[in-house]
Amino acid sequence: MVRKDSIICCAQMAQCCCWAAAAAEQHGTGDSPKTGQGSTGGGQRHNLEEAQIEQMKSLVQDAEKEGVESEEQVSVSSPSASVSPDAPSTTNTTTTTTTGKDNTLSSCKNRSKSRGKPAKDDRNVIVKQNKDPALQSSLSGQKTNRQENERTLLIRGTEKTLQGRSEPNGNYLNIPHLKNNQEQENGFKHPRKKKAVTVDSSKAKTSLEALKISIKYLKWKEFPMGRRTACDIYWHGVSFHDNENITSGQVNKFPGMVEMLRKINMSRAMRTMQELFPEEYDFYPRSWILPEEYQQFTTQIRLVKESDAAAHHTFIVKPDGGSQGDGIYLIRDPNDLKLVAGSQAKQGVVQEYIHKPLLIDKLKFDIRLYVLIKSLEPLEIYIAKEGLTRFCTEPYHQKNLSHVFMHLTNYSLNVHSGNFVHSDSQSTGSKRTLSSVLYRLAAKGVDIKKVWSDIIALVIKTVIAVVPELKVYYQAEIPPGKPGPTCFQILGFDILLMKNLKPILLEVNSNPSMRIEHEQEVAPGVFEYVPSPVDEEVKVNVIRDTLRLMDPSRKKAAVSLPRPAGESEEISTDADSPVASPEEVLPSLCLKQVYPKYTKQFNYLRLVERIAALFIRFLGVKGNMRLGPTAFRTFIRTCKLSNTTFTMASVDILYIDITRRWAGAVSDSREAGMGLQAFVEAFFTLAARRFKSVGQRQQVLSLLELCELSVSEERRSVSCSRALSGGSRTHSHSTQLSPAPLRRAASQDQRLHYRLKARTLRVNADN
Repeated sequence: MVRKDSIICCAQMAQCCCWAAAAAEQHGTGDSPKTGQGSTGGGQRHNLEEAQIEQMKSLVQDAEKEGVESEEQVSVSSPSASVSPDAPSTTNTTTTTTTGKDNTLSSCKNRSKSRGKPAKDDRNVIVKQNKDPALQSSLSGQKTNRQENERTLLIRGTEKTLQGRSEPNGNYLNIPHLKNNQEQENGFKHPRKKKAVTVDSSKAKTSLEALKISIKYLKWKEFPMGRRTACDIYWHGVSFHDNENITSGQVNKFPGMVEMLRKINMSRAMRTMQELFPEEYDFYPRSWILPEEYQQFTTQIRLVKESDAAAHHTFIVKPDGGSQGDGIYLIRDPNDLKLVAGSQAKQGVVQEYIHKPLLIDKLKFDIRLYVLIKSLEPLEIYIAKEGLTRFCTEPYHQKNLSHVFMHLTNYSLNVHSGNFVHSDSQSTGSKRTLSSVLYRLAAKGVDIKKVWSDIIALVIKTVIAVVPELKVYYQAEIPPGKPGPTCFQILGFDILLMKNLKPILLEVNSNPSMRIEHEQEVAPGVFEYVPSPVDEEVKVNVIRDTLRLMDPSRKKAAVSLPRPAGESEEISTDADSPVASPEEVLPSLCLKQVYPKYTKQFNYLRLVERIAALFIRFLGVKGNMRLGPTAFRTFIRTCKLSNTTFTMASVDILYIDITRRWAGAVSDSREAGMGLQAFVEAFFTLAARRFKSVGQRQQVLSLLELCELSVSEERRSVSCSRALSGGSRTHSHSTQLSPAPLRRAASQDQRLHYRLKARTLRVNADN
């Protein structure tokens, strides 16, 4: 076998022979004005060039004698071969070079006419497909496959090989899919680079810094100024409508969450659940809605004082849309209520004040717990394993109701107190981590597992209470079948521990602060933001792991099945964590799934959600949030709730009474009709009328089962009628139809008859 470099040398010499012969003929024929005079110098140069050609030919012949013929038989069908082209081309190239002076000069002469000097590609490429017409004509009748047409070329000056196939014009066409063939032969494939998740942070507001840190940690791509094309995740700072016209991706706000978590709507939702499950929802303080329930509140206070003259109950007043402690104050007498602001009545709630809170260092504190609602259907709830505890800045006493630094734990209020302590430690200062407080309580013998279990139950029950209204808002903003984003949201639960360690829900914030800095006075009256290690430790982890759970490229984990109550609460982080990249291993999730993990323990509480499903079923028009009188009558008729004692006229009266009462209570209603809360009241009334001998919860459950059965039967009958009507088209006209299609057909025929009759009369009149 001849070495590869000898073959390359032979081909190179043959090519040089062609160039030299072309140059010699050009000098001899007088193509140039200066060389056409037959000078002596020109003849010497001509003789010298002929000698060089003869020398090159002899070198080629010597190479042939050493075994060029054996090299011509090497197969090049393998795509990874690094030798020259296939055998026919190599053979022809060698033969053309060595047949003699005349053949060599004639073939090179033809090439020199087409191009005066060799191109750059001809100098770099060692072997090229031969373009001898005789050989091409001999091969034209033969069948060639793809592998025979492919070539492997060695580029001079590099160690790269170019693989592809030759075109009919002799050019070389590269084939992309044949790159890195050597690696494919060895069984190694480069891992496909994961596409970076895109996040639109243009509306993030106060959570921007924590979001930036999380995105950088995950090596995702941030668009702080927005993006014309769609992003994978949109991070809003206030509500779902911060960025309009989103038709894909995921948004970190649910439509209607801001409205649902206002003080009044929240109190109504909790009150509904307290009517059905009074023992399960005793963690929410008794509330009265102002101003509509002012008379009930004053009556209740009077009755309490009459029964116990020494009792001095304290109440806390909260404005409906207030935040950060704004507008909150304490009262003991109803006459101290501030019901009017200017010319308008102030809307809000008044609640029983928890007068025996748990104290640490004689200070009152509350817990800020972060909860992620990953989806509504199916319902998925996650709780952060770490939270914040916010301390008052004055020792607690039941007196001095006007001292906000003693009674209110809001950070935005206490930060302005002279006693507020900014600390880099997680276990000291006016803001600490939840784990540090629980560890301190455990050191005193407190059953922390029981406390944590009660907090989890409080969170699940609260979310179950607000989900029905959220589903109505969701279907109004993103109706089924309409393109739109999916939603998730982080909520801030404010929880107070009583002296007996029972958790009490104070409120739920739809936009909890995710700021990781705090204000610090550097000069009198001059404040600046400085990093807060405690906030960063908690909030960055919550946002980062929320993004990990909502990663669109993450494989869906297996649905968690409900476990018996006796099993451990800890969940496997493998199912919740994204697949770790080879470069790094992310820490375990700080978010713990609690639902649907505990479905078995809490699923019975979702009665109002089933009522909301009926409400949405009879709305009719997509995007609507109110039930009209016709839709309400359809609901009564479908569920077979009317009878001789409860006629359709009574149904209309019930609809009008409830709708008018709720229209006055809900001042910001966008549409006329019956909303979900009004429909729930009407449903409770119908249940009490239909099932009188059982309790309220059983009444509602019995009516729900009756309505759901009726709706399913109606759907079944409609589907059967459609199947029959569809099948009747394939039968002959003699097939008997049902009465309804017959009536429709008769009415259509009658209209057509009258139309044709009138047309005939007009024609006769014209004639």
